[in-house]
Amino acid sequence: MLAHYGYEDGSGHYYIRLDTAKCAECPEKGCISACPEQLFATELDDFDDEVVLIREAARNTLQASCASCKANGEMELCRSVCPADAIGFSW
Repeated sequence: MLAHYGYEDGSGHYYIRLDTAKCAECPEKGCISACPEQLFATELDDFDDEVVLIREAARNTLQASCASCKANGEMELCRSVCPADAIGFSW
C-alpha cells in the first residue's frame, strides 16, 4: 500500500510517499536515523507489521523540513539508505 504524507498550499504540493508493503520487510529502517530533521517514526500497521511513517507534527512542514537536504543536493538522503526503495517524493 502506498501512503502519502504531506500537504498542498498555494506554493505547491509537498508529499513523501512510503510503500508500506516494502517498508514492512525492511529490518533496518535506516531512513529514521538518516533524516537530519527526524521526520520518520515507526508504528504497527493493521497487520501488525512495523512500518515507517512521517510524524504527524512534521507533515505540514515538509517544504521547510526537507529544504536543507534539497539545497545541499541530498534530496534523496533518506531514500539512499532504503534498501527496499520504499520512499518517494512529490514536490
